[in-house]
Amino acid sequence: MERRNLLRAAVAVPVLGGLPAAEASAGGFDPHDPRFAIAVLPDTQYLFDADSSDPAPLRESLGYLLEHRAADNIAFLAQLGDLTEHGVEAEFDLVGAEFRRIDGRLPYSVLAGNHDVVMATDDQRGPTAFLAAFGPARFAGSPTYLGASDDGYNSAHLITAGGRAWLILALDWRISDGGLGWARGILAKYPTVPAIVTTHDLVLAHDDGEAFLSRNGHRLWDQLINDSDQIFLTLNGHFWPPGRAVLTNAAGHDVHVHITNYQDRYYGGAAMIRLYRFDLGRNRIDVETLAPWLLARDPERRTPLEAETIELTSDVDRFSLEIDFAARFAGFAPPPLPAPRPAETVINRDTVAYWRFDGAGQSVADGATVPDRTGKGNDLSVRRLAHSGPETLMFSGDHHAAAPGQASLRFDGGRDPDRGAILQTGPRAPINGLTFLDGYTIEVFLKLPEPFDGDHAWMGVLSWEGRSGDAGKRSGWSPLEPTCSLNVTSERFLQYVVYSADGDHNPTSWSHALPTGVWQHVAIVNDGRRSIVWVNGSEIARNSTRPAHGIATVGRPFTLGATSFDLAYGQGFYGWLGDVRITGRPLRPAQFLPAGHYRP
Repeated sequence: MERRNLLRAAVAVPVLGGLPAAEASAGGFDPHDPRFAIAVLPDTQYLFDADSSDPAPLRESLGYLLEHRAADNIAFLAQLGDLTEHGVEAEFDLVGAEFRRIDGRLPYSVLAGNHDVVMATDDQRGPTAFLAAFGPARFAGSPTYLGASDDGYNSAHLITAGGRAWLILALDWRISDGGLGWARGILAKYPTVPAIVTTHDLVLAHDDGEAFLSRNGHRLWDQLINDSDQIFLTLNGHFWPPGRAVLTNAAGHDVHVHITNYQDRYYGGAAMIRLYRFDLGRNRIDVETLAPWLLARDPERRTPLEAETIELTSDVDRFSLEIDFAARFAGFAPPPLPAPRPAETVINRDTVAYWRFDGAGQSVADGATVPDRTGKGNDLSVRRLAHSGPETLMFSGDHHAAAPGQASLRFDGGRDPDRGAILQTGPRAPINGLTFLDGYTIEVFLKLPEPFDGDHAWMGVLSWEGRSGDAGKRSGWSPLEPTCSLNVTSERFLQYVVYSADGDHNPTSWSHALPTGVWQHVAIVNDGRRSIVWVNGSEIARNSTRPAHGIATVGRPFTLGATSFDLAYGQGFYGWLGDVRITGRPLRPAQFLPAGHYRP
């Protein structure tokens, strides 16, 4: 039989069954969820190869993506070229029919590999079976499709996922100079949008998985990727084995370059897919590789080759990327910072005291005053501890993104010798003797340095001075410790200990280990019965359930930057402190100072 007839016979391969009912109702993608996935489908050429074609594995993979779209929050599917072995109409009829199942149900891109077109040509090759099956006409109705280059072989796609836009460029395996100019034009049109480049030939890998640029990859790097800081990830097929590397672009930023191709594996790779699971909250991309066609088999009836190909778990097939998305994208898409909020907007009749460190003319010299913005007379006075110079307390422009006041104090305290600085209310300040029997909320923004050098165990953040023994308390660690304090332990846990105004109770709450180099918002909420500590809008686990009615203050100063023992201070805070607010009633998280910064 002549070759053309062989290929026409391939079209007659039966399509067994239809989509499962779950796939027919697939959907439910949430574009605002900070956790989402981008699926990747590498070379399927051995599944669409003349009269040996078998569409079943691809059918199962596409069906899997539809069925799991809502659960895995799958935003997009990127195909990496070499859909077919010979690039002829009959093969594209087969593969095109399978993709028709997801048309309008899952956004996707397709690009030409060397087996889909005449290998010696670039994107100026003119009409082909590939272009007839997967050219601009196919994607014209997709809301994520931005358009194609004039030749039709390069396409751009704009998706919304994780609450922001992402650009995906699907480039021909041999893009022309004109095509590169078109790609640069797309990036220029969307200059604040992070971009992923998908193509067929960009990097290849050694057997150990270390990837490096191919000859064509060097051209793409030099003429497109290196100077386009928006491009943070590239994906390609063509070669095997799979691999990955991190390159540094002209802006000094990381570009992750990955090759994924399994056509050398059992059953031509069985239409394996990769899932790139983005987690914007955790600044991670978790990657996994699986074969849905084989996963769907009865486990008791899988052959050894099927069993070993179900899921790949080497460090180039299943891995995680740590990416600080805000920092990585800041060069072209700096995160919008909220404007500073005037003090009066975060003060009401229940606000007992509010201190911030962005006022014109403020000083942190010894004896200087930091005013209480409520006007209720709880001003703070600056005092450095023994052996402490000016460097132990300075103003800083660093601040939590959602802090009303966009400044902070930088404390450089230490354990030995006595080193640090404190800010204290005066001897007649009203807050000194308040017992808060109706409840209270204490809020503070803080950040620990990175690296966290030195011994700073049990340093104080804030406290009410006064020996608990003088308040008639004997149940605690020592009658010489203060009646209320927020401290940082040797493991960087927060410790909040308070002696109740009535009864000999000293319930203590403990947080998780605080990260370094990251701003935290801490809120201590007491409803008149017990205290609950919140960190970044989340309730911590080890909140004491013991009674906590008010605070056993004894008329001595409120202190910021240290905790006293026997009325003396020997160690100052190490890190940054931002706005501090004390409210004479319990607040809900939605009423905390970050005001909507944290999702419920």
